[in-house]
Amino acid sequence: MTKVTDMEEAVSSAIEDGQSIYLGGFTHLIPFAAGHEIIRQGYSDLTLVRATPDLIYDQMIAAGCASSVTFSWAGNPGVGSLRAFRRAIEDGVPTELDIDEYSHFGLVSRLAAGAQDLPFLPLRTFVGSDYPEHNDNIQFVENPFGDMPGEIPVVPPLNPDVAVVRGQRADTEGSAHLWGIVGEMVEAAFAADTVILSVEELVDTEVIRSDPNRTLIPQTVIDHVVEEPFGSHPSYAQGYYDRDNEAYLAWDRQTETHESTKEWLEEWVYGVNDRTEYLEKLDVERFLDLQPQTSYGTPVDMGEY
Repeated sequence: MTKVTDMEEAVSSAIEDGQSIYLGGFTHLIPFAAGHEIIRQGYSDLTLVRATPDLIYDQMIAAGCASSVTFSWAGNPGVGSLRAFRRAIEDGVPTELDIDEYSHFGLVSRLAAGAQDLPFLPLRTFVGSDYPEHNDNIQFVENPFGDMPGEIPVVPPLNPDVAVVRGQRADTEGSAHLWGIVGEMVEAAFAADTVILSVEELVDTEVIRSDPNRTLIPQTVIDHVVEEPFGSHPSYAQGYYDRDNEAYLAWDRQTETHESTKEWLEEWVYGVNDRTEYLEKLDVERFLDLQPQTSYGTPVDMGEY
């Protein structure tokens, strides 16, 4: 059965004020289009969950959507700090922001515990770090097998109310092909109560079945499917378009004040109705510059069984 809808309907059906929302992507496949739709629909008091919060969470924080962030590392990659994120934490502008911080592996472990319905997951990387002193969610349990170490750090499960994940392609039922850097999207998709899948293109089910090893997110965990070409701009989608580095540099300049940040939101988020209108505002030459060079993987004969 088809689960295809548009982003406006998917967001309005899945999200409510006060929920915990995970927006996926690790350097690429970041769901900017979904984040912009959440801003346009005026949601507030959200807990934003994500490894490496970058521009999309900075934009959602500046728009007043968030009351807290659960994350591991935050910044404008290759540029510097997230100015709106810092203003919210340091000055309460536009709203006060609580933070729940982990290492990358710590956050992934929380999502993995949530995906596997476990009460906690152990990980050794917090041994000797300062994280446990500042985060009450990082606890220690006694090693039941008696070997060293005597105690091991553990983190609790994390089950976002809604996860928005992206893939390169999917069928209408929601089985998705992903390649390139996957990050923690698979764990989040299995951990969340409701999942919106956004893809660059919809394809026949036969295409998905032709390469089952690339089907990292199955239809069984997907609630809504949205076809959204260039839905990750200014981040990239491996094999579809490159990262728009100038946009990341421009964001640092644009966000020097809260007022200038709001001006960008008025033009590029509130000032357009959807992703199509957003893309129409971009210079055609910009799209041409983002076209990647072709590098095909060697075909594999899956065999007929």
